[in-house]
Amino acid sequence: MNTIYNRRRFLAATVETVAGVTFTGWASSLRAAPDQPAANTSDFTLIDAHTHFYDPTRPQGVPWPPREDKLLYRPVFPKDYRALPVPRPVTGTVVVEASPWLEDNQWVLDLASTEPFIVGFVGNLPVGTKQFAGHLKRFAANELFRGIRIGDRKLEGTLGDQALASDLKLLADYDLSLDLVGGREILAFADRLAMDVPGLRIIIDHLAGVVVDGKAPPADWVHQMRALVRRPNVYCKLSGLVEGTGRNDGSAPRDVEFYRPVLDAMQALFGSERLICASNWPVSERFAPLATVQGIVGDYFHSLGRRAEEQVFAQSAKAAYRWVRREKLL
Repeated sequence: MNTIYNRRRFLAATVETVAGVTFTGWASSLRAAPDQPAANTSDFTLIDAHTHFYDPTRPQGVPWPPREDKLLYRPVFPKDYRALPVPRPVTGTVVVEASPWLEDNQWVLDLASTEPFIVGFVGNLPVGTKQFAGHLKRFAANELFRGIRIGDRKLEGTLGDQALASDLKLLADYDLSLDLVGGREILAFADRLAMDVPGLRIIIDHLAGVVVDGKAPPADWVHQMRALVRRPNVYCKLSGLVEGTGRNDGSAPRDVEFYRPVLDAMQALFGSERLICASNWPVSERFAPLATVQGIVGDYFHSLGRRAEEQVFAQSAKAAYRWVRREKLL
């Protein structure tokens, strides 16, 4: 035990700097840009399962982010993500659509047609409406369309809505997934839905908004997460760690030890087979650089061994999303 503890402390304490960016000690060789690959990482597949791309300069603009958001209101494309320094090169990403505009689903799919970096897309469709089935059929015809996300609503009791329940079952029929975003209310909803529709893969986004303060996570959050363990069709993204600190001035801690209580709880509950690497970039940029976001998860799971790393950084996302291996990139 002392050996394990000392190794963890060593990993957490090791820092390296590339292009002025401080990293945690995950990779022995770091890269600063796509044309500078890290040594000994060519066989390591790393999927970031939660990014957003959009372009406010389009004639129609964007419904999100708002114009007054000086950090996020700018064109955001894969090239911008890939230009950022990170501990290890990212192989591909699953894009999550935040826009409620129907045709913005097509905008991302059109972008993906020329961007092999995009290996999957989670859309935004109006669940519980007469139009849903037709929209789903349309977009599911594209192999990169891997599911939808719902949230920003009071979910409790909505499974009694037959139209909503029918649409969510239709997702399972298409072998697609459902992301849930929100606070703790999504956990009870996920538990009930996972029981009612066992063929639907459900992904919890952003750790259901847990507060991250370096201490043990709240007991009621742990209790609700524990209830989901018995549902094998539920997965959890490890996005929301830096956001959970509330430090929206970019000062979220870089040291993995600050996040260890939450990560320990998630690992003990779900194991690496049901945990997914996800950055929530560029939203996460408000709290910490992408290098920090990736490095926190990398440090933690590196100490658990290569198999755990591969699960969290690629295989769990493969199981949850069935992301597409695009040969030009992978």
